[in-house]
Amino acid sequence: MREITYLEAVREAMTLEMRKNEDVFILGEDIGVYGGAFGVTRGMIEEFGSERVRNTPISEAAISGTAIGAALTGMRPILELQFSDFITIAMDNMVNQAAKLRYMYGGKAKVPMVLRTPAGSGTGAAAQHSQSLEAWMAHIPGLKVVQPATAYDAKGLLKAAIDDNNPVIFYEHKLCYRTKCHVPEEEYSIPLGKADVKRKGTDVTVVATAVMVHKALEAAVELEKEGISVEVIDPRTLVPLDEETIIRSVKKTSRLIVVHEAVKRGGFGGEITSIIAESEAFDYLDAPIKRLGGKPVPIPYNPTLERAAIPQVPDIIEAVKETLNWS
Repeated sequence: MREITYLEAVREAMTLEMRKNEDVFILGEDIGVYGGAFGVTRGMIEEFGSERVRNTPISEAAISGTAIGAALTGMRPILELQFSDFITIAMDNMVNQAAKLRYMYGGKAKVPMVLRTPAGSGTGAAAQHSQSLEAWMAHIPGLKVVQPATAYDAKGLLKAAIDDNNPVIFYEHKLCYRTKCHVPEEEYSIPLGKADVKRKGTDVTVVATAVMVHKALEAAVELEKEGISVEVIDPRTLVPLDEETIIRSVKKTSRLIVVHEAVKRGGFGGEITSIIAESEAFDYLDAPIKRLGGKPVPIPYNPTLERAAIPQVPDIIEAVKETLNWS
């Protein structure tokens, strides 16, 4: 099986859907000849033309509003925002329109649209271009939130998101773009709301999202050398969330650590923690749940400070050992 990058997997999913369905089109800033801020749409305008790979003005409100209108008429737009931070300019459209219209029309209206956006730190893009805001979107009824960590998941989940009749926020972590893994050439779909056990273990469950999945797996390899078995779970989608897979794992390991890049305060890790606290898995816990998240500061430009602001592999290793009282 061939290996391709996460970036190539996202492009391939869009290409396959656009070849199959003429109602699918892309819109966003500089996505045409330039190929998008990170090159995800590079080469697509040559195949599909400027009508279906549509450059827009620098206005996230206009991009999102156009996409919502197109979706209501039966098309399936994929809008790209250059950075996830810029969703703040589109909040009224996404929160008060896209998320609500199907409900307000009693299910008679559909809003089949995908908002794709690069998220997270690690590229020196500083405070206004490096945030992880997925918890905001997960709080809004009517929006689905997807956060794939691997190329395989990115292709399969984007296919499912484009086929969905509801608005989907699709977060692509910038540091994942160049990662590679085996990805089939043929079409396949990964259902939204199905977590993946990235690594089986018996001593502690680590639930990680986006780039933290890779850091958790790296930590698990190091911990294995010391005889510690770590189970790593990637929810893949926050809304809908596969609670059962997480609960089942915690009942097996009796310990839970949740790690995400977003600021710990108000982050989605608190939701996962409360789910376990309210489930039968709570009675199986042998140690308090630990949450690792970003520090409550804007992401710094300085590379050393940028790394210090979010969890790293040594932080995960330390948290696991503390949970196990391992010295």
